[in-house]
Amino acid sequence: MDVYEAVDSRRAVRAFSGEPVPKEILERVLAAAGRAPSSGNLQPWRVYVVSGEPLAELKRRATARALAGDPGDEREYPMYPAELASPYQDRFAAAAAQRYQALGIEREDPDRPRKIAALNSGAFGAPVVLFCYLDRAMGPGQWGDAGMFLQTVMLLLRAEGLHSCPQVMWTMYRGTVSRIVGADDGLVLFCGVSVGYEREGVPPLRTGRADMGETVRFIGV
Repeated sequence: MDVYEAVDSRRAVRAFSGEPVPKEILERVLAAAGRAPSSGNLQPWRVYVVSGEPLAELKRRATARALAGDPGDEREYPMYPAELASPYQDRFAAAAAQRYQALGIEREDPDRPRKIAALNSGAFGAPVVLFCYLDRAMGPGQWGDAGMFLQTVMLLLRAEGLHSCPQVMWTMYRGTVSRIVGADDGLVLFCGVSVGYEREGVPPLRTGRADMGETVRFIGV
């Protein structure tokens, strides 16, 4: 699989088969991803790879909180700006509508938030979740580095025939996650990334992307 194919086929999969992922594949991917760009070579990411019974226990605890209507832990950083203007709000609304439809959850369903949280807390059936943390001393530049690292991980997973789903949702249950992985208070949970093989027979969901003319401007070319 070449780089263009990996980029084109990468998407947030929300239906995993549960088939185990060999440890040697995860080690190969994470070792190679260490070459991702990092300003000053700080390599600020700290990753915990969780599977097996520890992940099952984490899913049980997080799902119990979701089904109980627990609003989650206080956020340590906002997922989105307080107010989104066009075109960002338009893109967000369109993507959300697609996700709800694919998950079989009506947008007007009053129980929608709890149902969505429960699906997320089960990692959509993934047998592995990578939890990415950063030291609290890190700034916006290092958060950008972590994003580039995770994108590299997700593209390498495609090269191995695997899929992924980045989930900022896990920050809502950061206390539960930290207790399972043993992360200390000096670390901030950036997100989780569910990893596995896609379940067969589930229609793929690909959200649209803005035309390049909306996001790119060539100057002097």
